[in-house]
Amino acid sequence: RVSASVVFVTSIAQRRDFFSMRVGEYEAGSGSGFVWDTDGHIVTNYHVIARATAAIRVTMADQSVLDAEIVGVAPEKDLAVLRVNYGTTQLSPLPLGRSDDLLVGQSVLAIGNPFGLDQTLTTGIISALGRTIPSADNDTEADIHDVIQTDAAINPGNSGGPLIDMSGRVIGMNTAIATNSRSSAGVGFAVPVNMVRWVSNQLIKDGKVKRAWLGVAVRPIDAQLARQFKIKIGAGAIIGEVMQNSPAAKSGLLPQDIIQHFDGQAIDGPRKLQSIVERLEVGKTYPVKIRRGGKNQTVKVTVAQMPASDKIRPRE
Repeated sequence: RVSASVVFVTSIAQRRDFFSMRVGEYEAGSGSGFVWDTDGHIVTNYHVIARATAAIRVTMADQSVLDAEIVGVAPEKDLAVLRVNYGTTQLSPLPLGRSDDLLVGQSVLAIGNPFGLDQTLTTGIISALGRTIPSADNDTEADIHDVIQTDAAINPGNSGGPLIDMSGRVIGMNTAIATNSRSSAGVGFAVPVNMVRWVSNQLIKDGKVKRAWLGVAVRPIDAQLARQFKIKIGAGAIIGEVMQNSPAAKSGLLPQDIIQHFDGQAIDGPRKLQSIVERLEVGKTYPVKIRRGGKNQTVKVTVAQMPASDKIRPRE
């Protein structure tokens, strides 16, 4: 049932022959993807289609080959949404699960096209949670957080395919492997489905990801800070710097404020704060519980859209 909605994605580029000077097409990359909705949207990894300059072709489960258009990309999350015209045949989107209640040891399945071998199924377990891997955006130093680690065999060509639970629900998108040989060593990584859902829906709606922004530099509460402020280790994120004219500055947040809850969600460090803030609705106001001078208080923060990276560096 699931494999019928998993596709093979091929990126096509062009190059000129040195001797004949003729322009020809060649395969610049390949991977997997899966049907997102009945409108023909396909989700895959950005790095699968990043080198396509001539065309992107999607091979469906019935072996029909379709040209795809790019709806939107999010290199910082290594995600892309394509769209194909499948005619009058009804597409079957995969059911989505959740990635915030997964357990280490849970059985999982990976379906994709490793080494071009379409509809390949591998099995394994979730071997770790909360991993961090580099993004596909070479222009930033952004990492992808809260990644799922699995020992289900993931190889070149699996990228963009679904990682599913034993009920056939997508819990992640297979994205990368840790290896010295370019083949599976039992350590694969999948972007969690909660992130895939958030990014894909924005790309389909707006063609880009609108990330909310707070405008603070924060540090985790380590043992030294816990003793200094008389709180538990990991009980929040302490503000080291507030950027000028940022939402945080306008709300009155100050350096050495400890953010303990944001919109009712407990904060245990900078990564948790980032994952919450970036998915908030731009322009909306949220309650933030902080500890200042040994006392707890709540401030209201109206988040803004994250500006270009060259505009958010703190001034000297």
